Amino acid sequence: MRYDFPVDALIQGLKYRHNLPLATTFSHLLFNHLQHQPSVDLPAFDLIVPMPMHPQRLKERGFNQALEIARILAKNLHIPLDYQSCFRTKYTPPQASLPLKERVKNMRGVFDCSKNLSGLKIVVVDDVMTSGASLNTLAEMLKKAGAAEVECWIIARTL
Repeated sequence: MRYDFPVDALIQGLKYRHNLPLATTFSHLLFNHLQHQPSVDLPAFDLIVPMPMHPQRLKERGFNQALEIARILAKNLHIPLDYQSCFRTKYTPPQASLPLKERVKNMRGVFDCSKNLSGLKIVVVDDVMTSGASLNTLAEMLKKAGAAEVECWIIARTL
């Protein structure tokens, strides 16, 4: 979806007002969308990885919205969920608070992975994509860990 009203308000409600039932709604919307995409071979994926959140940000927010969406999606698609092997190593300012030019720089070296992902087809799940810096950086790290393919599924994006 476009990250515009009312979607932006709903995502912000999930993230900042702890409206956790919206994670179920977003997961079901994404699931339904994927079911109607002939180019997406759902059984071909080996693992779902939600966008990792730094422990400090997780402590501040209380939950990882990408994990909440991914948890339901993984269950519906019967694809294993892995939210512990990939993690953020650096606490950085939120991407939304930075100008576009600063976002790529902000993401340098922020992810790591403790698991060998050799040959696996990975899906990364996140709520919003703006510049794509976070998703690209995570995808690069997953490929360095051996992933054969990385696909990113998001709820909304800015255009």
